[in-house]
Amino acid sequence: MANTSTPEQSQQHGEVLIPGNPTFHSVSDAVSRIVEGKTPRAWWILFGINAAGTGMLLVAIAYLVWEGIGIWGLMIPVGWGFDITNLVFWIGIGHAGTLISAILFLLRQKWRTSINRFAEAMTIFAVICALLFPTIHVGRIWVLYFVFPIPNQMGAWPNFRSPLLWDFFAFMTYFTVSVLFWYVGLIPDLATLRDRAKNKVKKIVFGVLSLGWLGGNKQWKHYELAYLVLAALATPLVLSVHSIVSMDFATSVLPGWHTTIFPPYFVAGAIFSGFAMVMTLAVLARTAFGLQDIFNMRVLERMNLIMLVTGSMVGYAYAMEFFMAWYSGNEYELFAFTNRALGPYAWAYWIMVSCNVLVPQLFWSKKLRTNIAVMFVASILINVGMWFERFVIMMTLSRDFLPSAWDYYTPTKWEIMTLIGSFCLFFTLFLLFLRFLPMVAMSEVKGVLPDAHIHHKKHDAEAGSAA
Repeated sequence: MANTSTPEQSQQHGEVLIPGNPTFHSVSDAVSRIVEGKTPRAWWILFGINAAGTGMLLVAIAYLVWEGIGIWGLMIPVGWGFDITNLVFWIGIGHAGTLISAILFLLRQKWRTSINRFAEAMTIFAVICALLFPTIHVGRIWVLYFVFPIPNQMGAWPNFRSPLLWDFFAFMTYFTVSVLFWYVGLIPDLATLRDRAKNKVKKIVFGVLSLGWLGGNKQWKHYELAYLVLAALATPLVLSVHSIVSMDFATSVLPGWHTTIFPPYFVAGAIFSGFAMVMTLAVLARTAFGLQDIFNMRVLERMNLIMLVTGSMVGYAYAMEFFMAWYSGNEYELFAFTNRALGPYAWAYWIMVSCNVLVPQLFWSKKLRTNIAVMFVASILINVGMWFERFVIMMTLSRDFLPSAWDYYTPTKWEIMTLIGSFCLFFTLFLLFLRFLPMVAMSEVKGVLPDAHIHHKKHDAEAGSAA
């Protein structure tokens, strides 16, 4: 049934989140046609480029396994370079998905329904890219089983207090819960694709994946309970995972790393960079697939406001690091932060500050935060700045306690190939998701339409009688 009420009438029942007066059928049709239609030529071009980049990544990893990490630019005192920089960057990108899906769901923020599926998929692919780097940075990949939870009664295995083991538990827990949360949310939409499928193979595939979903009251009751439980499980992971990543640094005795501000600082930065990546992808998707009503300005503006808040938190953390270094009276700590701003990597530090602190301030202006071009460019610059933030933290190693050991780290072509290849892997997986699965949670978007309101039909009937 078509929705005959106007947006102004519908707003009596709550905020109009999806403009354009859509119906249940129009939402299903807009999202499903992307999966059901012919593959666009642009998709093949982008997929080919990113698949080639992923192949380059595999070549770089194969050569790394064959030769060892000597092919990288690592040396004394810089034992971590692009490898851990990329790890922290990618695990941070994955935070927005869990925040949008789980925390905003528990807070009953209905505007999340347009982008939560998008963000959940991004989380999974970002965590896959992140897991790649702790795997390959150990050099001897064939002994990686040391990080598995193997019984250690005889003390035969490496130290269980190693941050590498903490990362393993944190990442695998986060990845498992994220996949379950994403898949459970997909079930009703997979059933919609099954019912719309005209190809027998697709009908069978989507039928198996939808687990026999029929949409009865009992199924919806169990579905909503399972979704709520998974949201409650995923919520603390937003705080715990990147806090554990920060402990890789904070538990050291190195000036500039050994600080209690790292866990909240890392979590705020992760949410900041994650929302920026969601923004970049959402702007591209709404333009390419004509989803302007679903990825609408109300949703994008709220995301920009979150980036403004988290960007201000990150800027505050930068200032507090310098203040604490000065206030502590520790000359080594003060040197570490002065060296960041004025030392050999000052160029990276000021790129970081410009992109992460100054760029988000544009969103104080409503005109700028509702401008598609501005938010798209700003989201890219923010992620550039967040990558450089992780790089600047790593380069604290270049000047440690012993001046005779100081050196300048320069990445090799293999590290640059691995960095570019990780982005290509991410976009390859994301393009496959866009092509073969619904990028928008249709069932949740329908839940915020006026037609889903219990009093909507009664209101329409009264309006019709009055007319």
